[in-house]
Amino acid sequence: MTKLPKLSLAMGLIMISSLYLNAQSSAPGFYKDIFMDSGIMLTSRVDLPSARYLNLTYESFISATNKEEDVLTAKDTLIQTSVICGNEMDENGVLLYPDGQPRFRMIYMNGGKATQHGKSLTVVGRERIQQFVKNGGSYVGTCAGAFIACYSTNKEKDRRHEGYLAIWDGLTASTGLSNSYTGMFVEKKSPLLKYYDFGGDMRIDSVRHNGGCYAYDNERFPKGTEILLRYDADTIKLKTSIHKKISAWACKVDDRQGRVISIGSHPEGVESGERLELMSAMVKYAMDGNGSPVVKGNLVNGEPRTMNCSTSDNNPEYTKVGDKQYHHFKVEVPRGVKTLTIKLTPVKGWTNFDLYLFAKHNDFAFNNTADYKDVTLGVAKTMTIDNPAAGTMYISVFCDTTVDSSKTAYGTQYSGRTDVLNGVPYTISVKY
Repeated sequence: MTKLPKLSLAMGLIMISSLYLNAQSSAPGFYKDIFMDSGIMLTSRVDLPSARYLNLTYESFISATNKEEDVLTAKDTLIQTSVICGNEMDENGVLLYPDGQPRFRMIYMNGGKATQHGKSLTVVGRERIQQFVKNGGSYVGTCAGAFIACYSTNKEKDRRHEGYLAIWDGLTASTGLSNSYTGMFVEKKSPLLKYYDFGGDMRIDSVRHNGGCYAYDNERFPKGTEILLRYDADTIKLKTSIHKKISAWACKVDDRQGRVISIGSHPEGVESGERLELMSAMVKYAMDGNGSPVVKGNLVNGEPRTMNCSTSDNNPEYTKVGDKQYHHFKVEVPRGVKTLTIKLTPVKGWTNFDLYLFAKHNDFAFNNTADYKDVTLGVAKTMTIDNPAAGTMYISVFCDTTVDSSKTAYGTQYSGRTDVLNGVPYTISVKY
């Protein structure tokens, strides 16, 4: 991975805006639900109606706008780099846990100027988002966010577009339509219909469009891409008709990766009706496509395993745990075991944190599903299970210590337990 230039701590404050400053994700294992990118050369959106509608938590980075009356400065660049790429206080950036796993369930990327924003993220920032999706975080992009997600445009199909993410390996084409509205046909088998019926007529009216795109399916159309919607634009006169072109699409490469959803138009700011339902359905389908949990490794009888690596060590199987994150392990329990003892031990100097311990037969252990749990405060834990069933026991460690948040001109600044951002080390062992 590309090396990140060092930023000073003063310039490396993590600046984010949040809907519920100290609320947590509605799904286990994530810090919060959505991170909204309202960064450089994108719409400086401060509100996401679909998140409120679905009662989801979200945070954002919001830069100055690109309008004449508002001036982008070096401060915008420094803060965006700090938030996305990382800084002394948070080596891996706000999107990722120390081991590279997604800290949010989903990224939403606003409309705006795609190439300029993509370049402003820098190589490191783009790698952070690529890693976020590869490791199970999902993505929704509207207009510029749809362009940025793709490999390239149909006019540059032979090379990767500079500044784009290529988290969807296909091509987009510009519609040539600005400051207008179109209808959208819902595909007969669109997975969005699992969430809303959109009035039952398989059509959504008056979706704003401003220089967006459609999925180019003449060539390099990735296998497994799902068509969600098509433009209803037979009355709109354009050089190249976009009527029934693919306006929204989704792709999930495998069980480990997150789902990527793109739409060429702008339903994100609508606060009621079918267009709000459209954005909400895309958010729900994206988050339902989060990657499956990852097992760090198998615990061996009598052999302690110390999780003390940092992001820069590039050893995620032994990296420290982040805030509101689960680390998952397995142990194979032989027949006839009378007592299984699971022990969580603090690393010297790292006792002032709250780590919880969970265990479950034959499935991942979360707080609300575990067969056994210890949620006492502190790090040190000893869990004794009498006469455990033979077979696979899943064990998890959860970090309940997290940051505090306060609003600033650019959103919200993390404070309080910021020492958790680079991870908490611990040792775990089993004995039977």
